Amino acid sequence: MKITVEVVINAPLAAVWDSWTTPDNISRWNFASDDWHCPSAELELKEGGGFHYRMEAKDKTGAFDFTGVFTKVVPHHMLCFELVDKRPVEIEFSQTDDGVRITETFEAENIHTPEQQKEGWQSILNNFKKYVESKAG
Repeated sequence: MKITVEVVINAPLAAVWDSWTTPDNISRWNFASDDWHCPSAELELKEGGGFHYRMEAKDKTGAFDFTGVFTKVVPHHMLCFELVDKRPVEIEFSQTDDGVRITETFEAENIHTPEQQKEGWQSILNNFKKYVESKAG
């Protein structure tokens, strides 16, 4: 089952791309709620390059690694990757009259309900929007 989430960000495409693809920026937005954080982010932004983002609850009650390999990199337009569990993810960046639209489509996993997964991924995307727009504004 594929799930899609999206957001429109009021910022230049170059700033959106940079915020999505550089470790220092990633660690500032890559979490679904304020009681979590992303203490480390590493990536090699090229086809065949890997990424590893550490997600942790601030109170130390939970943590996980978000890892995978990039399968397609088209700067300022598209990122595709395969997660460590082999699920594909596609992210499109498109300029619109209202800003930059990011559309993420991912294969659902079998642990959480589709609704929980959509809510979690959307929350991270909303956090990204908030981060980028606060930098641009």
